[in-house]
Order: sequence, then C-alpha cells, then structure tokens
Amino acid sequence: MKLVFVSGLSGAGKTVALKQYEDIGYYCIDNLPLQLVGPFIRRALRRSDGRYERLAIGIDARESPREIARFPKYLESLRAQGIEVSVIFLRADDSVLLQRYSETRRRHPLAQGDCSLTEAIRQERQLLAPIANAADATIDTSLKNLHALREEIQGLVPGGGGKLSLMFMSFGFKNGIPEDADFVFDIRTLPNPHWQPELRKLTGRDAPVVEWLEQHDITARLYADIRGFLERWLPEYQKQDRAYLTVAIGCTGGQHRSVYFVEKLGETFRGRFDNLAIRHRELWTRLGDAGAKTP
Repeated sequence: MKLVFVSGLSGAGKTVALKQYEDIGYYCIDNLPLQLVGPFIRRALRRSDGRYERLAIGIDARESPREIARFPKYLESLRAQGIEVSVIFLRADDSVLLQRYSETRRRHPLAQGDCSLTEAIRQERQLLAPIANAADATIDTSLKNLHALREEIQGLVPGGGGKLSLMFMSFGFKNGIPEDADFVFDIRTLPNPHWQPELRKLTGRDAPVVEWLEQHDITARLYADIRGFLERWLPEYQKQDRAYLTVAIGCTGGQHRSVYFVEKLGETFRGRFDNLAIRHRELWTRLGDAGAKTP
C-alpha cells in the first residue's frame, strides 16, 4: 500500500491536491478522523481486489488539536507495519490566504465568534505544525495557479504523469457528432466502401474493407496526418490536468472508414496510455449495445 496524507492551511489548495491524486488513480478520503486511520488501513490490507493499494487521506484543521498533536505517532505506527507513507503539506502567505477568502467569501473553519480571519490563520499554522513538521514535501501555493499545483503534485508521484484515459470513437455524421468528443476528425473525403456491393454489409474491421481502403494512397496520407497530430498534442494534454479525452473519427454512416481508422489508431496508441478504449457508436447502437467497449 502507498498512503499519502494531504494536509495544509485552509485556502492553500488541499482540495485541488486531493482531486489530482484521485485523477492519478488514488482512492481519496477527505477528513477521515485520525483515530479511524489504523482500523481502516487494517481492513483495507485484507482486501484482495487492490482497491486501496494507493490511498490519499486529507487531514486539516477540522481534526481535534489532540489528534493532530499525535500525528507523528500515527505515522510511526503505520511505517512500522511496512506501509509506504508520505506527507504533503500545502501552505501560502497570509496575504494570499486573506485574498482568497475575500474572493470566495467562505468562512475559515477556525473563525468562530470574535476570532478574526487573520487570527484564525495564525491559530491554524500553530495547530497544524505537527503535520507540517512531519511533511516529506511542502508546497507553497502563494504564486501557483490551479494548473501549476496539479503539475507539481504529478511530479511528486512516481509515474504520476500521463494518467490520461483515452477513447477512440467511430461515428456516422448522419446521426450527429458525439457530444462528449474532444477532437472530431472528418474523414468523409476518403473513398466510400459503401458503394462497393461486396463490401456494403461489412465493416471497417473486416479484412476485405481494410484491403480496399489501403489500396488508395489518400487513406495512408490522411491517417498519417491524424496520427501525427495526436502524437504531437496528446502528450501536452498528459502534462495538464485532463483525466479523460475522447477522439472521434467520423464518416457518413460510421460503418466502414471511421471504424477502420479507429481500429488502426487503437493499435498505434495502445501501450502508450494506461487506459485506452475503443467504441464504435453506430455498430453497437445497431447491435443494441451502445455502451460496449473493446478490451
């Protein structure tokens, strides 16, 4: 098990950090009482499905001062069990935190009664000192925007970057463009196998259709352009905060040309992404299983 405690000052970006760990593939729990961490870990370790192999737990000022003071002892106990534990602490300058609270108009968790926001921030620094002092990495978010923080979190996790789930989808323009598509490529300029009687009832997954399309030079040229575009730009999306991306390839009916392209793109990019799926919208709609995906 890999366990990450994510903590920090209110307004410093803990929620964003937890969300990034979730996108990377961690099971995230916000504000789990420290007294329950031990029992939860023991139960998680007994599971055989690997659901909690990577776990991130958010701890903040909502926890009791007594339990926060005991945080180093909790760490010592977990590490004694052979669990790989790390602590990330997020901080920011007082002036930045004041500005952020002013913009969001949220109430600080310690700003109760006559306690001002400035005093609440000071108290929180003192309260969370045992966690801050035990941190393996401290991130100052004073000058960071949301994207910069997410990129830094990715950098802290071995193999954390590049966890982009990619789907290639074929479709027919006659039934409309997929609403969830991020990129849409129109390949109706290619010769259409539909007009070949012997190919009409086949699909772009069938060898005769593949062979017929590959006899035309324009097929290879268009495929090379689309593949080159994706090879150039998909890594840029991996560097950002995108968790999912859908590339839709469309022809007239969604049966021949687009299916061929999607299958070929799947072969090209499989292995470059942890999660890659293929969907042929019109084929599975016709078969009554629009949500199906290939392995």
